[in-house]
Amino acid sequence: MELDEITEVFAPAKQSLESGLDEKRELRDELNAKVRAYLDTRNEVNRQVKELISEVRSQKEIRDEANSKVKDLKLERAVKSDELKSIRTELREILSRLEDSGEKAKRNSGPSPAKIRAKMDALERKYERGGFTGASEKGFFREMKKLSQDLKEAKESNKDGGRLSDLKSSVRSAERAQEEAHNRVEKAVLSAQEAHDLMVELSEEVDRLRDQANSAHSGLTKSKKEADSIHSLYIVSLRCIHSIQDLINAIEMRTDENASEEKTEVSDLMSKLMSGDTLSTEELMSLQRN
Repeated sequence: MELDEITEVFAPAKQSLESGLDEKRELRDELNAKVRAYLDTRNEVNRQVKELISEVRSQKEIRDEANSKVKDLKLERAVKSDELKSIRTELREILSRLEDSGEKAKRNSGPSPAKIRAKMDALERKYERGGFTGASEKGFFREMKKLSQDLKEAKESNKDGGRLSDLKSSVRSAERAQEEAHNRVEKAVLSAQEAHDLMVELSEEVDRLRDQANSAHSGLTKSKKEADSIHSLYIVSLRCIHSIQDLINAIEMRTDENASEEKTEVSDLMSKLMSGDTLSTEELMSLQRN
């Protein structure tokens, strides 16, 4: 076949292939840009996930430490509560004794133990001097017996009265201590809850970002596959175009032994491409121009 006939047969196919090269290259470059964007997004999200996971661990440590403190403070509060309960029980027992025996009234109106003791001492001295004889001696013993009972009751009343005052003071102190222990428990519980809530919130954010990272990775994989497919079509089109051109050049070289050095270079590039070697961007553009 003559050169004109060859050109007439292959020129339309070559022109059709060339018309789609720019489109394929632009589409490939767009897809590669998407791949880069998805990759950057995925890497940035994974970086954020790593930081959040570290913060989740930190909050978990804070929560666990606060929970341990809560346990200790609850034990301390229980001790304070038991102390308060014990003091209140003793206070109620004394109040009950004073109320049942009427000793409270006697304590407020009767003589003190010191006065009763002084009266008993005076009677004993009079008895020793012989101041009681006959019937009066029996009266002395009755009076001493009564005074002894009064002294005992007065001492008991004073004892409960003094203890009552001490217990009331102890109750107030124990109530303050118990309240302070309770407040420390409440504060530690609040700290533990805040750390737990923050940990849950951060964990939910980690899950959300992981979904986002997975979505970006899926987009990256899909775009890369499409970009590779378009690039393969682009290379195939280039190979077809230059195969046609090589055929035409071979026919021209039969009639023109002085073929240009540029055509030889293009032929070499095409041979390199057809053998599966990788061409640089500049070499690919050179092939497309020629």
